[in-house]
Amino acid sequence: MTSLSRTLSRGGPMQPPGQRRILRTQTAVNLGEQIFDSEVVPSSLVEIAPILRVANEVEASNPRVAYLCRFYAFEKAHRLDPTSSGRGVRQFKTALLQRLERENEPTLRGRARKSDAREIQAFYQHYYKKYIQALQNVSDQVDRAQLTKAYQTANVLFEVLKAVTQQHSVEVDHEILEAADKVKEKTKIYLPFNILPLDPDSGNQAVMKFPEIQAAAVALRNTRGLPWPKTYEHKVNEDLLDWLQSMFGFQTDNVSNQREHLILLLANVHIRRNPKTDPQSKLDDNALNEVMKKLFKNYKKWCKYLDRKSSLWLPTIQQEVQQRKLLYMGLYLLIWGEAANLRFMPECICYIYHHMAFEMYGMLVGNVSALTGEYVKPAYGGEKEAFLKKVVTPIYLTIAKEAERSKREKGNHSEWRNYDDLNEYFWSAECFRLGWPMRADADFFCQHLNSPDQRNETTRTEKQKGKVNFVELRSFWHIFRSFDRMWSFFILALQVMVILAWNGGSLGNIFDPVVFKKILSIFITSAILNLGQGLKNMK
Repeated sequence: MTSLSRTLSRGGPMQPPGQRRILRTQTAVNLGEQIFDSEVVPSSLVEIAPILRVANEVEASNPRVAYLCRFYAFEKAHRLDPTSSGRGVRQFKTALLQRLERENEPTLRGRARKSDAREIQAFYQHYYKKYIQALQNVSDQVDRAQLTKAYQTANVLFEVLKAVTQQHSVEVDHEILEAADKVKEKTKIYLPFNILPLDPDSGNQAVMKFPEIQAAAVALRNTRGLPWPKTYEHKVNEDLLDWLQSMFGFQTDNVSNQREHLILLLANVHIRRNPKTDPQSKLDDNALNEVMKKLFKNYKKWCKYLDRKSSLWLPTIQQEVQQRKLLYMGLYLLIWGEAANLRFMPECICYIYHHMAFEMYGMLVGNVSALTGEYVKPAYGGEKEAFLKKVVTPIYLTIAKEAERSKREKGNHSEWRNYDDLNEYFWSAECFRLGWPMRADADFFCQHLNSPDQRNETTRTEKQKGKVNFVELRSFWHIFRSFDRMWSFFILALQVMVILAWNGGSLGNIFDPVVFKKILSIFITSAILNLGQGLKNMK
């Protein structure tokens, strides 16, 4: 392995030795050793966090291997940020370098093998036999999270092993390569999860033996008849959400989260409706309809408000109805899960879902484009993270710019848009002018001019784009409009008190028939107030 001085000389200027020692002392005092124990790394070096975690884990059993892991993490950090320009990177690298220099000699003396390459290879074989093979032999009783952690640790150890053997020009044993290949395959299966382990080897886990969980998972894995992309690599236990990801380009972690989310929603309703569910029972259609009704309540209201037909079209073949409902629900949850700040704009999510559900219907029924003669495909394609980059990001950037303008400028509230104003754009049928795919030059994405002179000039020539019909206008009377019920109550209460005051001033007089008839006049006053409020809203 290269020396520390050679590592520091690569990629970027370093400080003189004297200044470096001073900085190391200050860093050690400020950061201490807890930075490596807690694995708090700068945001630009987040890739080395698993390596430091493994170093802490194996340090008790083999300090030299832990040293090699930290050294590899240091080299990787130097490649990621050679000039140490990121926030906290220079201090972090300096503190790590100080620890490496301090631990080099002690760990070298305690090394069992003649070279670092042989040392880490021997440790990898020991770790594989003790923690992976042993756990696999008792897989029925072992904690799955423990086995998942062992695979992840073995992956990191092999990454460090390759770097060390390359530096020493030592060949890796064939037995280690075979073990690494097996670990790599298993790592793709044993992925982190929240509640439900849904990989092929998780059938023996207790939570996966519940009948309601099995019924929902089996229903979700019904991918019969779906048009998969030609380049898609099929895998074991693929389901409807995998198909949605391949077609619309959702993020992998989002798909994993919403898969658990949907299964648990269905399982909870299913078990409430069928407390004595058989192990081989199918998902209850009534439970599916109940979840679907709650999920699309706001979307159907939005369609009804804008006088539009919803995109929830079901097939005539009864066997395909359940699959189609699950696809609609999965698509909505995937959009919601990846929308981030767009969740504060529920009608905006309805607009996005309306078009994407229509596209999905076209793909399922095999519609052919009149222009190209090919089958209908998503407007934004199915590239990796296409939904985040091409749908969410443009809308979020518009929100971010408006928020920045609201902080920077001191103009009227009507000159910039907040979440409510942007969401109000989707309360009108004019939002469909945005199109699908969304037009970059649409009014929704246009920004105000920053200069007051420019704004005045624009006002004289034409109306500003992006600020029509969906801007919340405020005035002095806005406070009265916002609290109209309170003001109405105060006026009616005042009328009652005046009537009582002119008729003896006693509260008991309210039961007098003559006084009670006069008090009933508050309903006439209330009707007049409501009429005035209605006329105000019509303006």
